[in-house]
Amino acid sequence: MSFFDDIHQHLGVLRDVVGEVDAGALPTTVAEARDADVLRMIRESTRVIEALASLRIAASGVLAARSRREQGHDGVAAGEGHRSAVSLVQEITGTTRTEAAKQVRLGESLLDGANLLGAARAPSADDAVDAADAGDDAGSARPVREPWHASLGRAQLAGTLSAAQHHAILRGLGDPPAPGDCTVDAEFAEAWSLAAVQLTEEATHRTVEELAAAARTIRDRLDPDGAEQRFAARFDGRSFRMWKDTHGVSHGHLTFDDESAAFLQSVFDSALRPRRGGPRFIADDEKAAAAELRDDPRTNTQLEFDLLLDILRAGVLADAKTVHGTRQAGVRIVVTDHAWQTSHDGAPAVAHLEDGLAAVPAWVAAQRACDSGTRTVWVDGAGEPLRLGREQRLFSSGQRLTLALRDGGCRWHGCDRPASMCEAHHIDPYSEGGRTDTDRGILLCRFHHMQLHHHRWRITREGDGDFVLHPPPARGEPSVLVPRLALTYAWADISPPLARFRPPPGAAAPTN
Repeated sequence: MSFFDDIHQHLGVLRDVVGEVDAGALPTTVAEARDADVLRMIRESTRVIEALASLRIAASGVLAARSRREQGHDGVAAGEGHRSAVSLVQEITGTTRTEAAKQVRLGESLLDGANLLGAARAPSADDAVDAADAGDDAGSARPVREPWHASLGRAQLAGTLSAAQHHAILRGLGDPPAPGDCTVDAEFAEAWSLAAVQLTEEATHRTVEELAAAARTIRDRLDPDGAEQRFAARFDGRSFRMWKDTHGVSHGHLTFDDESAAFLQSVFDSALRPRRGGPRFIADDEKAAAAELRDDPRTNTQLEFDLLLDILRAGVLADAKTVHGTRQAGVRIVVTDHAWQTSHDGAPAVAHLEDGLAAVPAWVAAQRACDSGTRTVWVDGAGEPLRLGREQRLFSSGQRLTLALRDGGCRWHGCDRPASMCEAHHIDPYSEGGRTDTDRGILLCRFHHMQLHHHRWRITREGDGDFVLHPPPARGEPSVLVPRLALTYAWADISPPLARFRPPPGAAAPTN
């Protein structure tokens, strides 16, 4: 099927669902449609939009190739009165400069993947000289090696990867290191290429944000030297400044390093969780405090500001329960035993933050251990706990920590709530004889926990197999609740990592 035949097919479905209407009547027409037809409208229009987006992206890449700085005023963008291809794309599309830059970047990637980046450039006088100098050798030139990201471009053009997913993986992985040794460079390129293929396969059932996080995790695992350099750069870039505007209002601007951002986010999440949909309070005094916080007339941002000022005033003498509620704020850093030992041996290694799963150098965990101590949790290569708690009604703090390490946050499809904002759910109801064991528990955010109980969803698990989500009757088929994608790669270095990247153990795909 040709490119436009495919588009016409989806447009035909849309025409059958919507009918022949004027653009101004679309809101009324859609509002009167059945739920199933509304979903079809979104799905079919997305197919058309993504197909046309691929065409626009490819054209943006060609435009960039024909607007290079060395072409001067002969370049397409300069001829249209623009300094760069990005500026011209922004004007034509009416998007932000950031979005236009993404269009150009993806377009150049598509052309590079098809080995057409040079061919897309408008010929110049120098090309004729180069061709004459090449002579008969031009025909015997060796083929150019396919770039590591070529599979991403093919997947987007085939419609199996959206432009947003393509960009998330491409930017998350970044370019592989190039130490200059041909053999090492080739190994890095092969590892990056394999990672791109694996993430493309995951894209059918992962959010864009999860793909981006997983891509960063893979990049940091494959290149711990680069991970440490990136961490150091963000740490060096931390800053705070204050200024007054023309009305005399004072403003402030903070640029965080990774750990500081996680710490402050933990402060706000701990204190404001009833307002943010976090775990419910259980004890009577906690319920009263939660009700008082919910009824507070201040906005969340005002509460965050007042809390920050209270902490600054109280300093280290602040009473943790008064300021933070029942869960004291703090940052948990997770590091595997292998990474811990590697770091102690003086080699680069990577740990990750429990909430957000951002990568940090393993030495950061060792540094924090001096202040806060450590807790050992035994898990297998897929993050599954090996030592389990028994026979109690509520999950203990130790068990919740184990669940956080395994699940990384809410396990519901597409949910991004971190572990600190989740509740532990018994998949076997305790009232029906279920046990409070970590292999029979799973983390769900408050919204999805209530959704499960109030709308007759169920979660089951056979032995140590996958957690399976069962919808209410007539609401679809059961599906596997896959773990956070970044964690499947983070746990892959339980054993010493291989010379180049391999699929992580325990990775599972949903069954639809």
